[in-house]
Amino acid sequence: MSRSDTFAIEVMSEDPPFPMRQGSGATGVITVGDFAESFYMDLSFWGIEDYRRSWRDSLRVALERSESDSCLVTSLTDPMASEFIFCWPVYRRGEDVFVQNSILFLGELEREFSPLEPWSSVRSRVTSDEDGNVISEWRTTVSAVLEFLGGERQV
Repeated sequence: MSRSDTFAIEVMSEDPPFPMRQGSGATGVITVGDFAESFYMDLSFWGIEDYRRSWRDSLRVALERSESDSCLVTSLTDPMASEFIFCWPVYRRGEDVFVQNSILFLGELEREFSPLEPWSSVRSRVTSDEDGNVISEWRTTVSAVLEFLGGERQV
């Protein structure tokens, strides 16, 4: 796990990254510390500005309290017709912000998924699975997230 004052989530290209993808899509990238990973963004339900709005809203929720859980949706199709959603859960613990990669299985949620409040579907932070395997996560700081948001302090 790396700790660094770096955080960003951005749209890199509006072209689908793989020729076999059907329909419209885009490529995004998330950077946490010295870790960076690209991801596919399905544009059949949300447009690019919907993703950006959701990321800003979700990060603000993560900054509201010194201990809070949120998530960054990175690929969303119509929740009424989907089985899962790709996201990066965000867990604030004091001045640290932990980020994991996850898939939300809609059939396993305790309540219906809300695209306007995706953080309400994220599970509490765990650092190992039921078999004892460590779950990959990356750490950054509240300051890095605030810098990404342009200095907006919601605390």
